[in-house]
Formats: sequence, structure tokens, C-alpha cells
Amino acid sequence: MNLKRIFGAILTVLGIGSLIYAAQVFLSATNSTRDIKTLIIYGVLGVLFFASGISLVRTTKDES
Repeated sequence: MNLKRIFGAILTVLGIGSLIYAAQVFLSATNSTRDIKTLIIYGVLGVLFFASGISLVRTTKDES
């Protein structure tokens, strides 16, 4: 496997984990500012990691 594909898979898994954590924070949130900041930070990082990981996996050619 290519190193870029492995890094893309790791980024994708980190993005999924971050999005799941953001969803958990959203479901258990009270109206505190800390919960909103946490939700925004983990949501944005999750989307960023997930999109970049999927992009790396899709655009890297498989050469053996």
C-alpha cells in the first residue's frame, strides 16, 4: 500500500471519530458556552479530517 493511502485512511478514521464525538456532545448538550465551543471545534475538525482523508484515498493511484 501507498503511504498516502494509509495517511488518508488514518485521517478518515480520525474525522469519523471526531464527528461521532461532536454528535455525542450535541445530544447531551446543555446551554453552556463550553458545550457550543466544543461542538464547533470537533465538528469543524471532523469535517476537515474526513474530507481530506477521503480526498487522499480517492486521488492516490494504486501502484504496485
